[in-house]
Amino acid sequence: MVDDPAFLPLVLIDLLGLAGIIVWHLQGRRRPRARLIVQILFFAAMTALVALNGIWPHQLGANETTGLAAFVAKSARVLWWTHLAWAVIGVMHIYVAIDRRPREAHLLQDLFVALAYLGVVLSILGFVFGAPVGTLVATSGVVAVILGLALQNTLGDVFSGIALTLGRSYAIGDWIVLSDGTEGRVVETNWRATNLVTGAHNLVVLPNSLLAKLSLTNLSRPDETHWISQSVRIAASHGPHDSIETLRALLRACDEILRDPAPIVALKTIDALAIEAELQFCVASPARRTPARNEVLDRLYRTYGADGLAFAPAVGLIQPATAPNRNYPSTAARESPATGCRPDRTA
Repeated sequence: MVDDPAFLPLVLIDLLGLAGIIVWHLQGRRRPRARLIVQILFFAAMTALVALNGIWPHQLGANETTGLAAFVAKSARVLWWTHLAWAVIGVMHIYVAIDRRPREAHLLQDLFVALAYLGVVLSILGFVFGAPVGTLVATSGVVAVILGLALQNTLGDVFSGIALTLGRSYAIGDWIVLSDGTEGRVVETNWRATNLVTGAHNLVVLPNSLLAKLSLTNLSRPDETHWISQSVRIAASHGPHDSIETLRALLRACDEILRDPAPIVALKTIDALAIEAELQFCVASPARRTPARNEVLDRLYRTYGADGLAFAPAVGLIQPATAPNRNYPSTAARESPATGCRPDRTA
């Protein structure tokens, strides 16, 4: 075997594989990019030796079945397959870093890493050690069925998490509202659950299987701006036009409200006592809803009595009728004092 021209390349592959592992560990966890470069460079060097010397990673040569030759050949192939898994995982990490969504793809990264290691382990067992992979897969299938029945709820959370990640209904940092009334900002997604931080700074842990069954509204898409509506009843002492202008000026003076898009005052109903209007205004994010609403209500209170702005009582409360401020003659004046009929204006 020592005279075999492939023996020295196999030794070099072993040395490169061991050196790559040592250098990879020396880089430390604080230098992930350096680790990725080390993985790819060492695997490229090992692959070059394999290709140039006609070594097949998936099968042993005729002179590599016994003694020292078998040990060197098998260890070289095991190290090559191991570095292959690391290089593939490293390329995947580079892609995620370039895509700039490392936290969103957390579940997919873990799934990809697990599949890569599983494939490499099966390849080593089958190609290098000649183990009956088909029998192992069949046996593992039976074991998987047993574990699946025992871990049914957990597996439901896992696959629901994968489906939610692939669907991209939300991402880390998005503010979502669920159909059951729960709302908050997504801070973490993992294999089991999705974590939300509510407006009261409480952490809500939602199992992925439960979250997949609920409908949700993503308030962060297409952007963080959020519209708010506030109803107000104003005494009908002034006309609708004057009331609208007063309310618009009030909204424009609020600091928490965005200037673009401009706030809107929409009239809803009008009667002899009140004008009911809906104030519609936009804030920078859902988290600013409460401060903005508080500011609007505070300015409404401070503006009370100014510019003819007065609140009307709620519907159902008894209040003496107040005639509108119009320059129309009264009903009595428009009726003839002699006959009680309205004067004829045709003459």
